[in-house]
Amino acid sequence: MVTAVTPDISFLIPAYNADDTLAECLASLQQQTRSNWQAVVVDDGSTDRTWEVLEGIARTDRRIRLARQPNAGAAAARNHAARLAAAPLLCMLDADDWLDPTFIENMQPVAEDTSPPVIAFCAYRRVAPDGRQMPVEEAPLLAGDAAKREFSSYCALAIHTVVFPKSLFERVGGMDESLQTGEDWDLWLSMAFAGAEFRRVDACLAFYRTKAGSLSGDPFKMVRDAVRVTTKAEALCIQQGLLAEGLEAGWVTPGISQLRMLVWVVSAKLDPTMDISVLAALLPVMPDATGYESFLTAVILHGLRTGLFSDRTDDLIAARDKWEPSFLALIDLIQRHSFPGTGRKIKEHTAWQLSAANPLRSFALGNIQVVSAELSVLSPIPKAEQADTLIFQAVSGGRHVGSYVGPIWGDLSIRAQIRLIMQEMQAGWHLRMEPTLAYASSWTSQALSGYRGFGGLIIRNGRRRRRLKQLLTRIKGHALLACAPIDRQDNDARLADILRNLQRDHTPHSPTPAASHSEEREQDAPIRSEEEYWEHIFERPDPWNYVSVYEQVKYAQTLSLIPQGIDKALELACAEGIFTEKLAQKVGRLTATDISQRAIDRAAARCSDQRNVELSVLDFVKSELPSDQDLIICSEVLYYMKDEQMLAAVCRKMAAALKPGGYLVTAHAHIRRDEANRTGFDWGNPFGVGTIKQVLAEQAGLALEQTIDTELYAIHRFRKGTVADPVLRNEPYGMPLDADVAKHIIWGPAGVERETAWTSEVTTSIPILMYHRIAEEGPAALRRFRTSPEHFRKQMQFLRRQGYYTVTAQTLGSLLRSGRPIQGRPVMLTFDDAYLDFRTNAVPILAENDFSADVFVVTDKVGGRSDWDTAYGEPAALMSWQDIQELHRKGIGFGSHLGSHTPASAMGNETLLTEAMLSRDALESRLGGSVESIALPYGATDFRVPDILAFAGYAIGFTTQPAKATFSDKLLALPRLEVRGDRPLEAFPEFMGLPGAFIG
Repeated sequence: MVTAVTPDISFLIPAYNADDTLAECLASLQQQTRSNWQAVVVDDGSTDRTWEVLEGIARTDRRIRLARQPNAGAAAARNHAARLAAAPLLCMLDADDWLDPTFIENMQPVAEDTSPPVIAFCAYRRVAPDGRQMPVEEAPLLAGDAAKREFSSYCALAIHTVVFPKSLFERVGGMDESLQTGEDWDLWLSMAFAGAEFRRVDACLAFYRTKAGSLSGDPFKMVRDAVRVTTKAEALCIQQGLLAEGLEAGWVTPGISQLRMLVWVVSAKLDPTMDISVLAALLPVMPDATGYESFLTAVILHGLRTGLFSDRTDDLIAARDKWEPSFLALIDLIQRHSFPGTGRKIKEHTAWQLSAANPLRSFALGNIQVVSAELSVLSPIPKAEQADTLIFQAVSGGRHVGSYVGPIWGDLSIRAQIRLIMQEMQAGWHLRMEPTLAYASSWTSQALSGYRGFGGLIIRNGRRRRRLKQLLTRIKGHALLACAPIDRQDNDARLADILRNLQRDHTPHSPTPAASHSEEREQDAPIRSEEEYWEHIFERPDPWNYVSVYEQVKYAQTLSLIPQGIDKALELACAEGIFTEKLAQKVGRLTATDISQRAIDRAAARCSDQRNVELSVLDFVKSELPSDQDLIICSEVLYYMKDEQMLAAVCRKMAAALKPGGYLVTAHAHIRRDEANRTGFDWGNPFGVGTIKQVLAEQAGLALEQTIDTELYAIHRFRKGTVADPVLRNEPYGMPLDADVAKHIIWGPAGVERETAWTSEVTTSIPILMYHRIAEEGPAALRRFRTSPEHFRKQMQFLRRQGYYTVTAQTLGSLLRSGRPIQGRPVMLTFDDAYLDFRTNAVPILAENDFSADVFVVTDKVGGRSDWDTAYGEPAALMSWQDIQELHRKGIGFGSHLGSHTPASAMGNETLLTEAMLSRDALESRLGGSVESIALPYGATDFRVPDILAFAGYAIGFTTQPAKATFSDKLLALPRLEVRGDRPLEAFPEFMGLPGAFIG
C-alpha cells in the first residue's frame, strides 16, 4: 500500500466511461520522479467498469482519492475534485491522457501560490489512435498582457499542461459548468485577467490521446462556446481598457477569434456533409477575413493535421479527397463575407504550404495547380480545368532547385517549362542535354551567335568561371528551346494570342511630343569671374522675384528702420532697383550700385524719373566705397562672401564709409548652417544673418541700435557712435511664400542637412509612404484615408528637416535594380486615386518642401468622383486629365491605379491583363511618354498579379504590404507604409523610425 503525506500537487481527473484508459493515466502519475502527489478522480456517472477499475487501483495507492457523481459534465467533475484536493497546487488531467515521468519535477518548482500567483505551463504532443506521436505543440510566451491577448482569441494551453494555485482557482470561481466545451479556455482567460503570471517550461511533458470520431457531435458546441468565451473576453478587455486593434497590435478581434474556431472545427471534422452555413449562423457576425489569410491558413492546416492524425503537412496532399470539399466550401463561405480575393489568397497560402512541405508532389487545389517537374525527364503537363494560378517546382535528381508562382494560361509543354526554368527560375544549368543531331546543330548555332561573349571572357580579367557558366547556360537553354516542339495551345502560345488580340483591338494614340521645357539647353560657357557670375544671374529679369509679397513686406520693414533727415545714402547690391525706387523717396541723395551691368541698366530704367538717384557699377569687395555717407543699405548679399575674413574686411569698409552718427541697415536671412537650432534656409552659403550681425557688431565704432526679427530673416540698424540698449521688434514675414523661397526653408530645431546625410549615410531600404486624400472634410468612416493639410504640411516639414529627399518611381526602380547601397535619406511619396485635393492641397505643400510625388490614377474615372466610396458618404472629386497633364509638366509622376478601381485579386487573368494594358495606354496617350508604374487598388494582389502586370508592360508596382522597400523585394510588388489620417501627428516621427524627433 502506497500512502502519502500532505501532497504538493493534486491532479483533478474526471472519468466518464474511461475503463480502457484510466490505468495508463494513473500509471503515469505513479511513475513520477517525485511521489508527493494526490489524484482526485471523480466518476462522472459512468456506465462501464470505470468505478471498478478505480477501486482496484486505489486499493494499493492511498494517494488516489475517489468520488462519484451523477453525470454532470467534465467541468462539474473537476470542480468537485478541486473541492476534495488537499494540495496548494492543482493540475487537471483527463482520464485518457498521461504525463511524462518528470512532469512534477519540472513544473512544481515554477508554479507558486504567491501574489501575483504564478502558473506553470509546458508543451505537449497529440498521440494518434495507432500510437504515433504528433509533432510537439508549444504554447506561445504569455508574459504580461500577452496572456490576456492570446486567451482573448483562443485556448493557447492544453488542459493538462498547466499547474496553478488552488487559491487562484477558487478566487475565479472554478470552471464554468454551463460550458460543455472550452471550459479550460474560459478558466485560463479568467486567471489571466485576475493578474496571474504565466511562466513557460520549455519541455514537452504531456501527452494528449486523440480518438477516431472524437469530434462527433462537438462542432456546434465548440463554436457556440467559443462565442461565449470570446464575448466574455471582449467585456474584460473593455473593463481593463484593452482595445483589440487587429493583427498589427497583436490583438485579434472577437469576430476573427470566433471565425478561427469555426475554421478549425470544419477543418478537423472532415465531414463533407456538414452544412457549414448552419454552423456559421452561430457567429453573431460573420467577419471580413481580409488581412488574416496567412493566419487562417495556419489554423486550417493545424485542423486538417489534427483531424487526419497526420504528423506531416505533406501527408495532407494524398488525403486531399477527404478534406478538399469541406475546405472549398469553407473558403466560399469566408469569401462571401470578405473583401474580394480573400478566399483566393487562403487557397494560395494553403497550396504553397503543402507544396513547400513536399516539392516533389503535383496536385490541384481549386484554381491552384501545383506542378513538380523533374528536369531530367520533362514531359508535357496539361492545364487543370479550373486552374488560373501556377505553382511550379523544379526538381533535379530529387533535389528542389527552383520555384515559380504566377498565372497559367494553357498547357505546360516542354518548351513552356524550359522557358520558365530558364527565365523565371534561372535554373537552366540543371536541364539535361540530349545528344541528338538537332540539339548539336542548335547548340552550335547559338554558340556562334554568342561568339562576342566568348571573346569578352578572353580579354577580361576576374570572375571568368562564373561568366562562362552563365554564357554556356544561356546557350544551352536557347538551344533546348530551339529544339523543343512548338505547341500552339501551350501556356506561352495562349498568352501570345491574348496579347496580340489586345494590341489589335486597341492601338494607342501616338505619344504627344514632350513639352518644350524639357528640351536640353546648350551647355553654358564656363564662368571665370564674379562679374560674369552675376551677369549670368541677371540674364533673366528679377531672378529672385523681388515683387513677391514676401520681399515687399521685407522692404517695408527695412524702410521702417530708415531714420528721418538722411541726406546722403549708399545702396550696395541694388539689383534691378526695385527697393531703390522706394528708398529714393526717403533720402536726399542716393547712390545705388551693383556688380552687374545688366542689373544697373534695368535699375536705371526703373528709376529714370527719380532725380536724386545715381546708379553705377561697383564691386564693393574689391573697390573702395564712397565716403561720408549718412546711410548705407546692404541687404541679401553679405552671405556671398567666401569666408569670415572677407566679410570682416567688407564690414570695415562700410563702417569707414559712414559719417559719425551715420547708419548701416542690413537685411539677411537665417541660414541653418549658421544657426542650426532654429528655422532657416538651407542655402549652401558659409554663414547667414547670425554671423553677419556678430561681425558687424565687432567693428570699431559700430553699435546695434534696432532689430526687426522674423522667423525667416532679421533686419538690423547699426549706428556709428554710442547707442543705448538696442531695441528688438519681433514681426511676421510676408505671406504667402513663393514655392521657390519656401522649398529652401527648414522649419524648427536642429535636424539633418540633406548634403550631410548624402555624404555620410547609406541605406539599403527606402520608405515608400502611401497617402490618399489631403483634406479636412469627408465621411467619418474614411477618416483613416484622409490627412489634414495642416498635418501633411508638418509631416513634409519633418521629412525636410530630417534630410530626406524624394525619389520617383523610375528612379526607385533603378536604385533597387542596381543593388548598391543608396546615399542619403531617400523617401518616395505616393498618392492613390488622384483626388482633386491632391492638386489643390498637396501640391503647394510638396513644392514648399522641395518634394515631388507619384500619383496613381484610376483611368476610367478621371474627372469624375470616387464612386468606390459611395457606401460611406459623398464621393470625393477626382482630378481631370487637364489637371494631370499640368502637374505632369511640373514634375509630378503618374502611374496606373487600374481602370475601374476593381481589386486585381477579384479579376480573372485575361480581364486583369486587359484592364492593366488599357489603363497604361490611356496614361501614355495623355502624358506623351512611357508609364511603367502601377499601384493596385486596395493593395489587392496574389500569386498571379505581378507577372500579369509585367505582361501588360509595367516595370514597377506597389502594394499595401507595410514595410520599407529593399533590394530583395520584387519590383512589381513593393511594400508601402500607409500614413493614416486617424493617427496623431506625434506618431509620425516614430513611424519614420525617428522616435522623439521634433514635429511642430
